[in-house]
Amino acid sequence: MSRWWWKILCIVLLLFTFIKGLLVKIPNLPALEETSRNLFFHVAMWMAMMSLFTVSLVNAIRYLRTFNLKYDIYARQYAVVGIVFGMLGYATGAIWMSYTWADPNNPLFQSFGALAREPKLIGAAIALLIYFAYLVLRDSIHDMDKRARISAVYNIFAYAMLFPSIWIVPRLLPSLHPGQEGNPAMNFNDVSPEMRLVELPAFIGWTLLGVWITTLKIRMSLWKEKRLTA
Repeated sequence: MSRWWWKILCIVLLLFTFIKGLLVKIPNLPALEETSRNLFFHVAMWMAMMSLFTVSLVNAIRYLRTFNLKYDIYARQYAVVGIVFGMLGYATGAIWMSYTWADPNNPLFQSFGALAREPKLIGAAIALLIYFAYLVLRDSIHDMDKRARISAVYNIFAYAMLFPSIWIVPRLLPSLHPGQEGNPAMNFNDVSPEMRLVELPAFIGWTLLGVWITTLKIRMSLWKEKRLTA
C-alpha cells in the first residue's frame, strides 16, 4: 500500500479535476466565458511538462557525476513523457486561442495568420523541437557510453533553452496571450477562489500521471536492457 498511495492520489485528483472542473462556477469574462475551464488542462499540462523536464535534467546531471547508465535511461524517459505533455499543452492552447483570440471581423485566413505569429505559440514550438532533437541525437548514437554522455550534455542545453523560448522572449514581444507581466494561472488576482480549488489539484494530478507513465516506461526500458545484456 505504501508504494501505491501516490498513484491512488493521482487518480483521485484527476477525477476531482474532471468532475469539479465541469461543475465549478466560472467567472463570466469577456471572450473567455466557459472556455476558462481549459485552464485545468492546458496550464496543468505545461506544469507537468516543466516538472518532467526538470527531473530529466536532474538525472542527466546524476549520470555525468556517476556515469551510471540507469540515469541516462531515466533522463530519456522523463524527457519523452515531458514532450507528450508539452504537445498536449500546445494543442489545448492552440485550440483555446483559436476560439478566444481570433478576430471575428477579419477573414479566417487573416485571423489564423495573426495567431500563427503569436510569440507564445512559436516559442513553445521551438522548445518542443529542441527536445525532439534531443531524442533524435540520442537515438542516432550507437555506443552506449558516448550516447549517454552527449545526450546528457544536450539535455542540460535543452532545459536551459526552455526559459528563453517559453518564459522570457515571448514576454518581450507584443502578444495576445494574457499575463504578459507574469503567469496569469499563478496570479491569485486572475483566478477566482473556486477555480483555484480545482487548479492546484489539477497541477498535482497531471504531474503525478506523468511520473506514473514514466516509471512504467523506465521499467520496460530496464527490462529490455537486461535482456540484451543477458
